[in-house]
Amino acid sequence: MSDATPSLPAYTHVLAVDIGGTKVDAAVVSMAGEVVRESVTRRPTGRENDREAIARNVREAAEGALAAVPGLRVGAIGVGSAGPVDLPSRSVSPLNLPQAAGLPIDEVLSGLVDGPITLALDGTCIALAEHWRGSLRGCRNAMAIVVSTGVGGGFVLDGRPMGGASGNAGHLGQTFVRTIHDGDAVASTLEAVAAGPGTVAWARTQGWEGATGLDLAASYRAGDEIARAAVSRSATAVGQAIAAAATLCDLEAVAIAGGFSQVADDYVDQVRVAAEAAAVHAYARRCRIVGSGLDGDGPLLGAAALALGA
Repeated sequence: MSDATPSLPAYTHVLAVDIGGTKVDAAVVSMAGEVVRESVTRRPTGRENDREAIARNVREAAEGALAAVPGLRVGAIGVGSAGPVDLPSRSVSPLNLPQAAGLPIDEVLSGLVDGPITLALDGTCIALAEHWRGSLRGCRNAMAIVVSTGVGGGFVLDGRPMGGASGNAGHLGQTFVRTIHDGDAVASTLEAVAAGPGTVAWARTQGWEGATGLDLAASYRAGDEIARAAVSRSATAVGQAIAAAATLCDLEAVAIAGGFSQVADDYVDQVRVAAEAAAVHAYARRCRIVGSGLDGDGPLLGAAALALGA
């Protein structure tokens, strides 16, 4: 998506909804990509809620965002959701919300605005947001990757979001990378190796006594050798996966987002070094690897980009 935002002449704003494993956020967003701050509304999701409660909270978040700004003309809805999603059936089945499997988005959000509802994987939304307002502006072929409690991602190819047959393209966390264990190369999923919980768990097996990603970040800054090895292990795995994606899709750039990517000030630098070492071809090594250009509004901006027809 370029800086010249597509227009919806009858409306001035869109409704953005971001469905995650612990919460759902909704907000009204202008065509210029400005989140109307007083409209931001959050409701819980979580495993403790049953299907009806999750559906109700998704709708209440959307209703709350609209009710906060009754004077604005809102003409479409964009929905980003944790995956997997199923675009043909217009439903979502977030892994962390097993009771919500197959949740029908059109049914949950019907009648809220006089306009279409567009759905995508949350990783696709992050890629769109980075392409519109973040670090991937000006790129036609790029990827965003989120390193957090899990690892996800999304593609923009030939200037457009690429969702695949079911809408789940970009799920980089389920690809395999190589790690070294007792001197032997071991294959494991990127998410298991590089995400926050897996990295913390590995550090604890090495004798580190912290408990959280924040603890690990503090130990890293203090020079703890195990913490530094754990962060390096995560960044190396992410670099390997990016090298594979860049080779497969001939990417110009990759933006790295997500809370765990902030575990060390040089995390993105470490990823960059690992990707260059793992890439066989010169064109893949030319792929630019950068940190996110967005703040915490990234998921909502991506959902808004969907609604705006990106």
